[in-house]
Amino acid sequence: MRIVITSNGAGLDAPASPVFGRCPHYVFVDTETMRAETVENLAVASGGGAGVQAAQFVIGRGAQAVVTGNVGPNAFQVFHSAAVPVHLFSGGTVREAVEAFVAGRLPLLTTATAPEHAGRGRGRSG
Repeated sequence: MRIVITSNGAGLDAPASPVFGRCPHYVFVDTETMRAETVENLAVASGGGAGVQAAQFVIGRGAQAVVTGNVGPNAFQVFHSAAVPVHLFSGGTVREAVEAFVAGRLPLLTTATAPEHAGRGRGRSG
């Protein structure tokens, strides 16, 4: 299965990111081979709609499940509409997130965990 983990760096040993739409990187991992591909999140600097753009991007790259610390309502709706499950991971490395996912230890989200526009940086309007 191809899953995506929000990340603050590249590779399996990078720290997982607690945010979805504005995390610096996405690490796509094949859960059978542990082969990882890190992709920069181009939506991170978006003035608005980062969550939706990011959700569409990871779905387009073949993610069959998402592992993250938080997801806003708009991104969650994109995943829900595409039947891509979102799982909550509270902290650790990308590798630990994958291992917890494979072991079935990550809760499946049934709703967003962050309010709309929660990922916007301090001092930004909007």
